[in-house]
Amino acid sequence: MILNASQLNAIRQLNDEELRKGQFATFGYPAHTIRDLLNTVEALKKEKKKWQRLAQERGQTLQAVRDVVGNGTPQE
Repeated sequence: MILNASQLNAIRQLNDEELRKGQFATFGYPAHTIRDLLNTVEALKKEKKKWQRLAQERGQTLQAVRDVVGNGTPQE
């Protein structure tokens, strides 16, 4: 199951409400577990963006190396 950003926000809001209720929260509602899972999802999104940027930079560097090797002079 893949959730979009608005669905994740809705889950986060519902979970935050349950956490605010404290001892009066719905019995059996795993608010802390859901909070941990949502934090994990956010961390994975950041990691994915980091690796995508790294891959783009690597591709640009490889292209620059190809240009230098192929032409004998660097292009700007």
